[in-house]
Amino acid sequence: MKKHFILFAVLSLAFTACNLTMMPEDEVSPDKYFKTESDLLLWSNQFYSNNLESAGLGSTTDFYMSNGISAYVTGGRNPATQSWSFSSLRKINYMLEHLDQCTDRAAATKYEAVGKFFRAYFYFKMVRTYGDVPWFDKVLGSSDEDVYKARDDRGFVMDKVLEDFEFAIANLPASWESGNTRVTRWAALGFASRAALFEGTFRKYHGMKDAEKYLTKAAEYGREFTVSAPFTLYNTGTTPYRDLFVSDNAITQEVVLCRHYDTQYSVFHSLGYQVNFSRASLTRRFINHYLMADGTRFTDKEGWQTMGYVEEMRGRDPRLAQTVLCPGYVQKGASAVTPCEFYSWTGYEPIKHVPAAAKCVSSSDDTDWILLRAPEVYLNFAEALAELGTLTQSDLDISVNKIRARAGMPSLSMEAANSKPDPYLLECYPNVTRSANTGVILEIRRERAVELALEEPDRSWDMFRWAECKQCLQHFVPWYGVYIPGLGDYDTSGDGTPDVNFYKAPDGSVKIKVGTKVQDVVLSEGDKGYIVAYPANDYGAQWNDSRDYLWPIPATQRALYPDILTQNPGYVDGVN
Repeated sequence: MKKHFILFAVLSLAFTACNLTMMPEDEVSPDKYFKTESDLLLWSNQFYSNNLESAGLGSTTDFYMSNGISAYVTGGRNPATQSWSFSSLRKINYMLEHLDQCTDRAAATKYEAVGKFFRAYFYFKMVRTYGDVPWFDKVLGSSDEDVYKARDDRGFVMDKVLEDFEFAIANLPASWESGNTRVTRWAALGFASRAALFEGTFRKYHGMKDAEKYLTKAAEYGREFTVSAPFTLYNTGTTPYRDLFVSDNAITQEVVLCRHYDTQYSVFHSLGYQVNFSRASLTRRFINHYLMADGTRFTDKEGWQTMGYVEEMRGRDPRLAQTVLCPGYVQKGASAVTPCEFYSWTGYEPIKHVPAAAKCVSSSDDTDWILLRAPEVYLNFAEALAELGTLTQSDLDISVNKIRARAGMPSLSMEAANSKPDPYLLECYPNVTRSANTGVILEIRRERAVELALEEPDRSWDMFRWAECKQCLQHFVPWYGVYIPGLGDYDTSGDGTPDVNFYKAPDGSVKIKVGTKVQDVVLSEGDKGYIVAYPANDYGAQWNDSRDYLWPIPATQRALYPDILTQNPGYVDGVN
């Protein structure tokens, strides 16, 4: 039973029903509230549900897609339909303004740190979405002139973000409760490293100034976490990596912060269900990122381009079979092998986050959703140093190579990586910095792709900060899946018995048959080739580098004060 989440779940429902920042003064006036730690706990509980991500596999990228294609891929971002909200920020600032009423000064400082953590995270997400945004550190009244405020420079806002994170780092407790569902000093360090790395690399790859300043901060936060945090990588059992993501209770040996679920209290998600019924799909490009188990490159093998499903899965990084449905896959709680039926858009189906079958029935999944793991911070640390050009082998050994060791993979050698950068990764990331460190930067990106697949932060944000979003769009890189050498029967479970059949229908179309179930499929070369996802669509043809790395400012907001609130470059909303 997940007792430590009961209070949070109940209070979240309470705050959903009532906006306490707008409470009638004759019922609960501010001068009578915020006086005790329990008041602050009650108020701050809503910050978690309002600001932290819920369980989900993320946006369309070069690695992943499902039944819904993200707006940045389809070109569907429109100022007229875009919206933003500062309501959760108002609730944070409201508490911060009333902390002087708390008689317990230690508690007041602790909850000031909680408030500033969430204000920092709110603004980090706003900046990565919109760029320049108005900074508010107070509650605004209807007559306050700052209601009609211009957008502040993203550098000013990000400096405030890091300032708030640093206050949280200095004043949050190192531990709070056993489930790691509340923000701690270590969570603040990890999220600060995420924010600083995003800003530093975004600036570097988009030709903006001050990239080094933020990369240096990311390295500092990452080093402090890597050297001092009391987390170790979980390594129990035969599939420790997979087990992290199907655990009812987060494995806090490694998980720094999570969102907790429990169906007993009607707090659940439908992730296991969605993996199957939204046709969650992984691409051939993603599969190609995995090394062989001996550390050599799969894309250096002769004939790798046309290897079939069973052959390409053989002898790879063990994390592949703990992330993707491979031959021999047995679902948690089952005894029989589940064959790959090529049901997804690409034929590659994720198993990461897929629990026992009983939890995959609509909204019945209560596995915890991980918001931050120690490996992400290790990777943030290594990437920041690599981009700065100051990475050493010792730095790799305390970060990336700890991750590889848990996976059972050979260590990454900085010298070897830089002496011969991977040609395939150079194709995948054509905008990567060309320098003496190019090889190791690419290998850190590979490790990030493999280790953090289908987790927070969503890979799309990596592609945004690296200026590589064109690689996510079918117009530039086709969404290819499994390679099918020809029509006929295929054994995908490895037991010698055919599981699927590819055949040509009388109308000339190619179909997949599994038992009595039949579905259409398009192969890149007609009767053979890669399975092509969304073959009838040509998403992303109008991608504009000078416009599309930011979202449009909502036209409804611009209409309120069009001469003050500017629009992002390239978007036309008709307001002026």
